[in-house]
Amino acid sequence: MSGEVMEDNSLSLTLLSPLLLLLCSLPLWLLLRPRPSPPRGCRRLGLAEGESNLHDEFDPKYSQGVPRTQREGGQPSWRVKALFTYPLKSCGGIELSQSDVVPTGLKFDRQFVLAENGPEGWNTRTLRNAGFQRMALIHPEIWIPCPSAPDYDPSLPEVKSQGVMLISYPRIALAGPAGLFMRIAMSTGVLSTRRTFRVPLHPPEDSSSGMNYPLTPVKIWKDKPLAHDYGIHLPATLHKYLGFEPATSPLTLFRSSTTHTRQIYRNAPRAEEIGFQPTTAFADAYPIHLLNMSSHHDVARRCAYAIPNLSISRFRANIIIQGPEAFAEDHWKRLDIAGVEIHAACRTVRCRLPNVDPDTGLRHSVEPDKTLKGYRRIDDGDRTNACLGMQLVPALPEFVIRVGDEVGVLETGAHRYIKMLAPGRRLRGCEGVCGGPMEGV
Repeated sequence: MSGEVMEDNSLSLTLLSPLLLLLCSLPLWLLLRPRPSPPRGCRRLGLAEGESNLHDEFDPKYSQGVPRTQREGGQPSWRVKALFTYPLKSCGGIELSQSDVVPTGLKFDRQFVLAENGPEGWNTRTLRNAGFQRMALIHPEIWIPCPSAPDYDPSLPEVKSQGVMLISYPRIALAGPAGLFMRIAMSTGVLSTRRTFRVPLHPPEDSSSGMNYPLTPVKIWKDKPLAHDYGIHLPATLHKYLGFEPATSPLTLFRSSTTHTRQIYRNAPRAEEIGFQPTTAFADAYPIHLLNMSSHHDVARRCAYAIPNLSISRFRANIIIQGPEAFAEDHWKRLDIAGVEIHAACRTVRCRLPNVDPDTGLRHSVEPDKTLKGYRRIDDGDRTNACLGMQLVPALPEFVIRVGDEVGVLETGAHRYIKMLAPGRRLRGCEGVCGGPMEGV
């Protein structure tokens, strides 16, 4: 009998030894694992970590409008408060102090999108789609070539692709004992709480990289533009984070094509008026989305019973302004920002997307959608949905916009939202197929 016990103990030790070795070596592996290095020859775009021009967004002073003639510390009272670009649609934004504006909007804005393959081919996915609220916690960084960087070299792949985008997302701990060590390592800072991968900002013009980014149709609303399939870069852990099995995942990443942008019509000004037909990449329908601080404060006050601090970041605007009274922008037709004429094409028709908290990725069951629909269904073109903010089309294809730039109103008038049309249908005087609704994602 004792021999059998000894044999059983020996067998147990044989089985446990590899597990004990794994558990003992895992912390050492975590310590010795190399950390991702920043892209060579590049600098990160945007404000320094921890800085934000919205640090005081809940200050009551933004609840009231002020006269345009006032000056605050030498600055105009009506001015650009904050700027954001959203390189990867429906994911985290990058706050800027200034931005180049290009024909598709703020530079880098909505140039990338995640898409799911289905019966009709590749279809874009956003925070609106069920199960995709986790996209809110995916954060892109833009790194652009910097000739003054000590390691800058024109032959670097990062420079040849005109920069790179780093994409990070929450690390999910493994199951079992190994997962316990991972959670301990993450809580103590030994292991990063986020995983990161990188993609080229532009497909390299030469074939030396060995990467192929085929032009593939991807559906966004009623349009199917050709875009570069970047799926080769998606790590298996990102598929799992979004709820897909890596081996059979129908998920990919697209980068918009500079030669296959979407011309927009509907409420947008025409080429004969401004000299070019407005275009967009993966924004819903118009190049730039604007929000007014006072208007947002009015909405946030009404939602306070459910969400005490409703951040303006939920509405994913490119330009946030301060100074005008609440909802004054509803009737703007043409603006002047830093001397550039900008058309207010139409009001921004809202969906339930702002119900997702960008800091947690959690979706509120009703707010702020319920409150908005309770008093902001104001546009005769769509009485079903609420409006907040304006969709902009600059009359100049390229310029620079900065935080602090003065905002003025050149013309006011009536707005009537034009809904999207079925594929192939055209509005009177519309030279192309009109795009989908704009909801600022």
